[in-house]
Amino acid sequence: MAGREIIAIGGSAGSIEVIRQICRGLPADLKASVVVAVHVAPDSQNLLAGILDNGGPLPASTAVDAEPLQRGRIYVAPSDHHLVVEGRVLRLGRGPRENMARPAIDPLFRSAGVSAGPRAVGLLLSGLLNDGASGLADLKRCGGVTAVQSPLDAVEADMPRAALLASDVEHRASAADLAELLARLVSEPPGPALTPPSNVALEVAIAMGRPSDSAMMMEIADPVPLNCPGCGGTLSQVRRSPLRFRCQVGHGYTAEALAHEQEDSVDEAVRMASRVIGERIVLMEKMALDALQAGRTESAAAFEDRAQGYRRHAAILMAAALKR
Repeated sequence: MAGREIIAIGGSAGSIEVIRQICRGLPADLKASVVVAVHVAPDSQNLLAGILDNGGPLPASTAVDAEPLQRGRIYVAPSDHHLVVEGRVLRLGRGPRENMARPAIDPLFRSAGVSAGPRAVGLLLSGLLNDGASGLADLKRCGGVTAVQSPLDAVEADMPRAALLASDVEHRASAADLAELLARLVSEPPGPALTPPSNVALEVAIAMGRPSDSAMMMEIADPVPLNCPGCGGTLSQVRRSPLRFRCQVGHGYTAEALAHEQEDSVDEAVRMASRVIGERIVLMEKMALDALQAGRTESAAAFEDRAQGYRRHAAILMAAALKR
C-alpha cells in the first residue's frame, strides 16, 4: 500500500533553523512532497527556498501557482501569498490574511487535509500566538496525521502548545528527532480515506480569494457583537474548535490573535482619548481666564469646575494605561 505523500510544515518565530535541520535530515529518496509555510513580511525576498536547496539532499524552490507536486521536493510559500494544495497541484492565493499573516499556516494544513486526507502529515513548529492550531485540527478531521515540535524544545512555544490544546495531536518530538519522525510517518500505510468536511474546504476557498458574503459565512459561523480589526466588519464565531472568528470579508482570527490585535486598538484609543481630554482642559482653562477677566466670576468658576472634571478623567485614563 502506498504511504503518505504530502508533508505540510508550518512555523513562525524560531522555526527557520528547525526547518533547516529537518531538511538536512530527510532522506534523498523521500517518497513525499514537502510544503512549507513560514510567517514572513509582505516584502520578504523569499530567501528560504535557496537556503534549504543548498542545505540538504532534497531540491527546494519557492512555490509557483499551478505547479505540479513532485515527490522528493521541497516547496516554500512565497511572501504575501497563501500556499494551498489542490489535488497534486500547488496553488497560490491572495485571500484575506489569517491571524494577521499571509502566508498563513492554517490554509496550508486545511488544504493538505482536504486534498490528501490520510496521506497527509501536518507538522507545526515554533512560533508566537496560535496560527496553525485550527488548521492542524482540520487536517486531523480529514484523516491526516499530526505532529508538533515539543514545546519544551521550541524557541517560542505558543504555537505547538496551542495545537496540543486544540486537538489530539498524535506525535511530538524535539527538533533533532523531527526528520526521522517524518521519514517514518511517510513510510507507514495511511489510514482509511474520509470525506473532507465541507466547512473545511470552504475556508480553503476563502484563502484562495473566493469572495465571501453573509450567506457563505452563515454556513460555518454565527455572528457575534465583535468587530474585525482589519476592516471593521462584524465578526462571526466559527462553529468548529478551537475558538476563532471570521468577518464577511474573510479575515480570520483565533481568539488569541484577535485579543492581540485589540490590544493595539485599545492602546490607540487611550492615547486619542488622553489627547482630546488634554485639549479640553486647556480650552476650559482659557475660557475660565477669559470669563474672569471680563468680570463673569460665576462663569469662570463653572469653566474651572469642568476643567477639574476633565483632569479627573485624565487621571483615570493614565492609571488604566499604566496597568496595561
